Amino acid sequence: MSVLLAKSPRGSRKLGLLQHLLETERAAASLFRPGTRWASSYLRFFCIPGSSEQRFVLHLRVAALFHDVGKANEDFQRAMQTPGFLAQSLRHEHLSALLLCHPEIGRWLCRNATIDHDVIVAAVLSHHLKAARDGDWTVLQPKHATPTRLYFTDSQVRAALDRVAAVAGLPQFDGSLPSERYLDPSWNPAYQALFAAADQFDRRTKTDEPCRRLMLATKAGLIAADSVASALWREEQPIEAWLEGVAHGEPLGPNDIEANILGPRKRQLGAKWKGWHRFQDGAANVGRRGLLLAACGAGKTLAAWRWAEAVSRSERIGRVIFLYPTRGTATEGFRDYVGHAPEGEAALVHGTSEYELRGMMENPPESLHGKRLVDENGARLFSLGLWDKRYFSATVDQFLGFIEHGYGGLCLLPALADSAIVFDEVHSYDPRMWNALVTFLERFDVPVLCMTATLPPGRRTQLVERGALRSYPSADDMVELRDLEELETHPRYRLRGTTGDEAQQIAVRAVGEGQRVLWVVNTVRRCQTLGLALGRRLGPHVPVGVYHSRFKLQDRQQRHRETIEAFRAPIAGEPTPSIAVTTQVCEMSLDLDADVLITEHAPISALVQRFGRANRHLRRGLDFRADLFTYAPEKTVPYEAAEVATGASFLAAFEGKEVSQRDLSLGLERYALAERQARGTTAFWTGGYFATAGMLRDSDDIGTPAILDEDVGAFMSAKQRREPTDGFQLTVPKAHGRPSGDSRLPTWIQLAESRRYDPWLGFVVDDDVLEARRTEGS
Repeated sequence: MSVLLAKSPRGSRKLGLLQHLLETERAAASLFRPGTRWASSYLRFFCIPGSSEQRFVLHLRVAALFHDVGKANEDFQRAMQTPGFLAQSLRHEHLSALLLCHPEIGRWLCRNATIDHDVIVAAVLSHHLKAARDGDWTVLQPKHATPTRLYFTDSQVRAALDRVAAVAGLPQFDGSLPSERYLDPSWNPAYQALFAAADQFDRRTKTDEPCRRLMLATKAGLIAADSVASALWREEQPIEAWLEGVAHGEPLGPNDIEANILGPRKRQLGAKWKGWHRFQDGAANVGRRGLLLAACGAGKTLAAWRWAEAVSRSERIGRVIFLYPTRGTATEGFRDYVGHAPEGEAALVHGTSEYELRGMMENPPESLHGKRLVDENGARLFSLGLWDKRYFSATVDQFLGFIEHGYGGLCLLPALADSAIVFDEVHSYDPRMWNALVTFLERFDVPVLCMTATLPPGRRTQLVERGALRSYPSADDMVELRDLEELETHPRYRLRGTTGDEAQQIAVRAVGEGQRVLWVVNTVRRCQTLGLALGRRLGPHVPVGVYHSRFKLQDRQQRHRETIEAFRAPIAGEPTPSIAVTTQVCEMSLDLDADVLITEHAPISALVQRFGRANRHLRRGLDFRADLFTYAPEKTVPYEAAEVATGASFLAAFEGKEVSQRDLSLGLERYALAERQARGTTAFWTGGYFATAGMLRDSDDIGTPAILDEDVGAFMSAKQRREPTDGFQLTVPKAHGRPSGDSRLPTWIQLAESRRYDPWLGFVVDDDVLEARRTEGS
């Protein structure tokens, strides 16, 4: 047999299997070198004592030397030399695990009493997250009638075993391995041993938590080390030198956050900067794990940065990560704060970050003037390209995705463990995300701050008791926070019920009086219908904004900017009258400041967040009250009927009254529905020998990603020029997407009818709305 390959050749360059195994072991040893900050923070994250550092690194290095040995098979080697796709009989990592479970190898490894054989098998079997536990054990059944020939007696495999012996202090392996095809009778003992061990290990880790944690740390560490070795071979960079500069750089200094984030932000605010509030000063003393609950407009983001600054002074961390529930809120967080960081130290990380950054640079905010930004999400090194960044604004999915076996999140895990993390808008997490958050807080150790304006009592209790977060400000804290107390108890709103028809009259009258009106509905269809109706009533001289989730990204960006500008808090004088109809997209982290807010009934948390978009900063004086009008929707979807009914009861308690944000918080505590407790388990935590990707969010059975059929040519042109194609994408109902049948397009992209798309209304499902728009023209 000629030299066994680990990767497809890149021109004249070839990566031999032995070379890749040795380089992955080197990457593991260097990445988690004992005594380094990354090693200690990684072990602290997994709650593994420092005394076990050497044992963890031993398991990781041995796993690295075995992880791809299954590539020594006929199918894989043929695939490396054949252009295009060639189906293989079995996944290579499954064959690697099979070799580990061969009785001769198992007995040999166990001669080192500190080695836990199960930990190594689990890491190797699952390092590509393609090891499913099928009820009939079909995971290791070959897909071809004639199983692949194995080359486990090859000299490269023997050399890898020699290296295992050197690393683990074992005698040279002198046993014999079968050279037959896979699943010939001689392999039956290994096959049977693997699945018997998997069941036993499952039972063991339910009671032996230190073993579970060692296994999880090794599994995640192997994925990171394999990614480093593979990527740096592609990029032709030396492993140790790269890791030394990226993973083992200096921690954040005591004054770095002030110099890089807070100082520039204060200078940007100029005369509006009035110094720190006591509330923000107090946030710096919350401790390493906190829950920050404060009303909209209280300055929570600056308080969070004060908290992160305090953490960086009390322990050695390398970065600060702000995690948001949506792409739009992550982009706003980057624009307002993270973008101030020195060039090369900041990153925006979400599914369309490249497109957002390019759009931002067309009209850059002050924080980005003179900087060159790279799309980190599309970089060749993917997650590894983010390791040297120090300040992040990202969606929750990008980092917390590891907990459901998200590959990118697992690659980012060593960096996550070396960070202070802020989870913003935690009230908005769906049940699956909430379970992921509680599991993360309960199972792993890292400095964390969760924050929001409102949170049902059941969720608050889970964060405090199960997540070990200190709730701030407490009742005792509020005694010292007179400014926050006044902010939360000051009457901001007048609230009364109305009807949908009467609400239109109210909106038209308010705009005529020079006020800014924000109208929030629960579905895209009603948003579009109402936008058309208000457009007819107000005429061409008063443009109506329409903002929801079913726009092409390039148009959604524009709607987003227009909405922000229309409802920006006035600095001096009277605001310009405006009106916009939106869906739930307005609820999170958008600094909107309406004078009149109209909304359909919704769950209580959603209502409180919507109300926070009115009279947000008290910029029109202490005597001003924003008018809040609420009415029952035609149907309760997308919410449960009980949620909307409870919201109606909550609203009835404030009918006709002047209301403060404190009143709303107390009402939430009184009326909120009891919630099911988070399970505290996820795919990563319970995976054992096996690993397949789970879902971080509740699935959306309605929407599907698509491009318009008229945009196919432009999409392909942009792709050929290696430009972002995200601007063409939108989400449409599944019933309105169809397979493209075009091999040039990604398989996950559907096509949607261009005739149903309008740049002002977005993608329109309702034929009556479509016809009305055509009749009225633009």
